[in-house]
Amino acid sequence: MRDIFGCPFRSVVFAAEWRTGTVVLLSRGMYESRDFTTMPILADALQDAGCDNEDVLNHCRSTSQVHVRGCWVVDLVLEKQ
Repeated sequence: MRDIFGCPFRSVVFAAEWRTGTVVLLSRGMYESRDFTTMPILADALQDAGCDNEDVLNHCRSTSQVHVRGCWVVDLVLEKQ
């Protein structure tokens, strides 16, 4: 549930400057293929783009998290919400 809805007690404002070409390509690739193994790479790309939001970065890097289509971070990147 957390992969799709995130933490209900914290809202994340996604800064437009974090939506770089690399971030969008990685997110779109994961969304379309349903293969989320590159989530840690997405975290690195977001950090390179200036993202310092710990909720976003920790979600992408979590090894215990199961990611699925509808992942709140990928949806934020792709502006699906």
